[in-house]
Amino acid sequence: MSTPFLAQSIRQLLLLFAVIVLTAACSKVKEEAIPPGSVVLALGDSLTDGAGVTREEAWPNLLAGKTGWVVINGGVSGDTSEGALRRLPSLLEQHAPVLVLVALGGNDMLRHIPQAETVANLEKIIALIKARGAKPVLLATPQPSIAGAVFQHLSAADFYRQVAGAQKVPLIKDAIAEVISDPQLKGDPLHPNTAGHVLLSEKIFNDLKSFGYTR
Repeated sequence: MSTPFLAQSIRQLLLLFAVIVLTAACSKVKEEAIPPGSVVLALGDSLTDGAGVTREEAWPNLLAGKTGWVVINGGVSGDTSEGALRRLPSLLEQHAPVLVLVALGGNDMLRHIPQAETVANLEKIIALIKARGAKPVLLATPQPSIAGAVFQHLSAADFYRQVAGAQKVPLIKDAIAEVISDPQLKGDPLHPNTAGHVLLSEKIFNDLKSFGYTR
């Protein structure tokens, strides 16, 4: 193969790669920004409720301060995806949120509830949110792991990506895992302390910004 022909082939491949990357980037259409004053529901368990800190110090309230939204803390300590699914209709009826942040599944994993049940409950939760005209966002909880805790590197359970992909909803994958991997950001082995909630609210805000929900 001659040198000029090889150079031309390389240029064509690079051009094709650039077109593919640009097309993929353009296909990710951002959501419309949610204006200040809008009602947003944070549906979750103790990580949302703020176990070990006050409600004012928990990430939903801190997120409200960053966005100007009215963020309803719908966290209940110890709750599972099934319990949250039972609570959700009344919360939607009472608050009529435009956005629902779903942070569930941690207690399901700790209680060894079959993953298929958790996935089914999360899908039903997302369906209910969509049926009420609200936008769902899924937050992943880390997979319980002794090694991950020891080496301070917890990671999100794989099923969250599965649910988000199948239901076509945004996923905040690493925020919770990164915060509770750091012992200095925890008040106990499972829950963020005040500094942890501050960082968690920042990470959630930045991800929501990347989706287009905040500016």
